[in-house]
Amino acid sequence: PTDPLSPQEHGLDFQRLLDASAYKETYRQDMIRWGEEKRRTDPGFFCRTAVEGAAQPVWVSGGSVRGAHGARGAGADRAPVQVVSDTRRLSDVEWFRDVYGDLVQTVRVVATEETRKRRSWIFVAGVDDAESECGLDQGVTFDWVITNDGDERSLDEQLEPLLQSLRGRL
Repeated sequence: PTDPLSPQEHGLDFQRLLDASAYKETYRQDMIRWGEEKRRTDPGFFCRTAVEGAAQPVWVSGGSVRGAHGARGAGADRAPVQVVSDTRRLSDVEWFRDVYGDLVQTVRVVATEETRKRRSWIFVAGVDDAESECGLDQGVTFDWVITNDGDERSLDEQLEPLLQSLRGRL
């Protein structure tokens, strides 16, 4: 990124900011504040960045995004597919819907709190209850909800219809 507050310009390791490490946690609240300010001045900033150069339709997936309701546009079944992961706010979902309409499909991946703790997740007040983490927990209906509690067979059974739908759009 060329933004003056980009990780590279602050000497941060971008790849380490993407994982679940203590390194990321050190900078997490600052990243959230920076992202909120960007969204206040330009609600579509991160959405446009995510799809730069991508062809329609866009599939939005991740912890908190929900989707379209209705018929596909002409030729959508043969259109390439773009996956945008980890969208977190209603304003992001609305942006994708406004730009791509009924081509948008949304996926939410869920896990029980017990499973998340087994994966070393620890609740941090002011971070895990912020809009960046739970902004889509209410008020939006997902097209697909996938439960990932560590049962590989169950996960495969849930993913197969999604993958079939995805293949049908190629």
